[in-house]
Amino acid sequence: MTLLELQNVGYQVGETPILQDINLEIAAGEWVTLTGPSGSGKSTLVRIIASLLSRTSGELRFAGKSIDDYDPIAYRRRVSYGFQQPTLFGETVRDNLEFPYQIRQLPFDQQRAVTALEYVGLTASDLTKAVVDLSGGQRQRVALLRNVMIYPEVLILDEVTAGLDADNKAFVWSMIRHFNVDDGITVIAITHDQSEIEAAQRLVTVVDGRLTTGGAQ
Repeated sequence: MTLLELQNVGYQVGETPILQDINLEIAAGEWVTLTGPSGSGKSTLVRIIASLLSRTSGELRFAGKSIDDYDPIAYRRRVSYGFQQPTLFGETVRDNLEFPYQIRQLPFDQQRAVTALEYVGLTASDLTKAVVDLSGGQRQRVALLRNVMIYPEVLILDEVTAGLDADNKAFVWSMIRHFNVDDGITVIAITHDQSEIEAAQRLVTVVDGRLTTGGAQ
């Protein structure tokens, strides 16, 4: 089943085109890897899909409806965006894992948070750990957990392993595989890492604002 569909999507700033005629279909539960040269428009594309930027032409449909028909906040709860540099806020790990519940006015599921932390090699005691005391790899794990404490339908990842060492990189990708395979979350991931490109289930290449491979099925 097609979950996301982009039809002739374009984006330009002034007279400068950044994306042109993007046609892309992504099925529910799929893992799509985006690659291409720096400055080719990959991050712009995923930000449009995440409703962080508005396309200037074309149509974007999610679950059979135009993205324009969704409340933006409700849409972003279903389509979650993970930044390249993990941005944690508040003072503690708990502050971050509690946030998805707060914005939905739901009670915090502490047991789920503890189980999630233990899955990524942290412990219950880390709930009260200050974010400034986390390593880079730990910060990325907590940032990803924050995105999936309440499961989205789509998880967009913009080079989330950039700057991590090999061990932490492997750990983070094992987390993401779990979200995709075991939990059915659709994953759209940007990467320049050759090993990740070679392992891609479906590779979409963006060059000069256009898709050169892997577009609409």
